[in-house]
Amino acid sequence: MTTIADKPDYSLYSNAFGYLRQPLNFKPLESDANVVVIGLPFDMATTGRSGGRMGPDAIRRASVNLAWEDTRWPWDFSLSKSINIVDAGDLVFNCGDAEDFTQRLEAFATQVLDAGKTLLSFGGDHFVTLPLLRAHYKKYGKMALLHFDAHTDTYSQGSKYDHGTMFYHAPREGLIDPAHSVQVGIRTEYKRETHSYQVIDAATANDITADDIVAQIRARVGDMPLYVTFDIDCLDPAFAPGTGTPVCGGLSSDKAMKIIRGLRGMNIVGMDVVEVAPAYDSADITALAGATLGLEMLHVWAVGKGLVKK
Repeated sequence: MTTIADKPDYSLYSNAFGYLRQPLNFKPLESDANVVVIGLPFDMATTGRSGGRMGPDAIRRASVNLAWEDTRWPWDFSLSKSINIVDAGDLVFNCGDAEDFTQRLEAFATQVLDAGKTLLSFGGDHFVTLPLLRAHYKKYGKMALLHFDAHTDTYSQGSKYDHGTMFYHAPREGLIDPAHSVQVGIRTEYKRETHSYQVIDAATANDITADDIVAQIRARVGDMPLYVTFDIDCLDPAFAPGTGTPVCGGLSSDKAMKIIRGLRGMNIVGMDVVEVAPAYDSADITALAGATLGLEMLHVWAVGKGLVKK
């Protein structure tokens, strides 16, 4: 597979269509990739400001700033030599049809996982995680969830397609086990007396170290298959203004990356970054944060699978 490392004469912004400058490949099942990137331009489930459908494109464009450094600080190995990544472009679905989107995403993700590949998905609003979890459940069974967000998304009063209800429905469908799941960065109200997820709220997360947070995550998750979902509004609006439902008092991008790096060795089976809405962004800092968090996840995944090559 051709990587940017094989072409030292590339121009930074020329033909940079795929994530990390990887070429688009609309037949990822026929590729030798072990990681497939998919964009999910869907924001029909949002209850705040719309615009998340433009997130995948913004993340890809911001990722060109990350592609020139093949061995990325603070990691000590080459990601392109360690894993093969293809960008499968965006999921195609009937515009305006949430049911069609849901069915097509679950079917696509199921095919990718059945082919022995791992998905890194970029949304789109946070509803996209529910069909992704359904597909991952078929492959891995009940999973633990590590959920970065300002909101718990466990609200029961929403509609069938609602970016605030996924983690109400997921345990009821048997997809995830809240007793082994952690939500980080929460700073909006939820029903604490009946809430079965462990919550490390934003105020607490900002007062303790990243190592302390990682220790709590590891103790809660154990060796269960782990799905990692990162709503960009987990970050404080100072670090991620370009999102539909910003809430002050969130994590810094530095702390979030340190937590992600601390997951090395855990059994991560799926990853997504959601809710980047570039219309509200400033200087692409939200898109860059989303692209960078995805890159950190890929490094952690490579380490966990024993694929590191220097």
